[in-house]
Amino acid sequence: MPGLVCFIGARLTPPLERRHMKKVILTILLFASGFGATAARSEDEPLRTVPYVDISRYMGVWYELASYPQWFSRNCFNTSATYTRRSDGKVDVLNACHKGSPRGPIKKAKGIAYVANTETNAELKVSFFGPFYGDYWIVELGDDYEYAVVSEPGRSTLWILSRTTEMSPEKLEALLDRLKTVHGFDLSKLKFTRG
Repeated sequence: MPGLVCFIGARLTPPLERRHMKKVILTILLFASGFGATAARSEDEPLRTVPYVDISRYMGVWYELASYPQWFSRNCFNTSATYTRRSDGKVDVLNACHKGSPRGPIKKAKGIAYVANTETNAELKVSFFGPFYGDYWIVELGDDYEYAVVSEPGRSTLWILSRTTEMSPEKLEALLDRLKTVHGFDLSKLKFTRG
C-alpha cells in the first residue's frame, strides 16, 4: 500500500490512508469499467431485424435447431415452439421439449406474445412469467418462412428455428456465416439441440 500512496502523492495517517485509498481505487475501477463498457458498445453495430414479417405466415410450429443455452432450457432436447394467433391480435406460445434425453418426458411452457413494432412486425415481446416480457426479435427469415433466427438487442440469446427438424448443410453454413459476419453473434456459444 505505501507504494500506491507515494504514486498518488499523498501521505495520510493509516486509518485515513486506507479509507482514501479505497475511494481512489473504487473510483479508478468504476471509471475503467465504465470506459471499457462504453468502448465495447460503440464498436458493436445495433442488431437489426428483418424488414417485415407477415405474422400470419409466421404462425405454426417451429423446431429449434440450435440456440445459446439458457437456464430455462437446461437438459432440453428436440425443442419446438408453436405460435397461434389470438382474436385480440396477441400470440399464444407453446414451447415443448424432451427433458433429459431426446426421448425423455415432454416438458411444456405456455406464454403469450405481442407485436411491439407494428411497422415491421419483427420485434415482439414474449412472456412466460406473468407481467415480465422479454424481447423477441426476428433477425433472419427465409423467403418461404422455412427458417427464422430470433434474438434480442443485446445478442445474449439466439435461436435458430426451422419448419422442419433439419436444414441442409449448405443453407446452415450460409446462415451461420451471416450470423457471425452481418449480425455479430459469437458462434462459439451456439449449441445444436436436435437429438
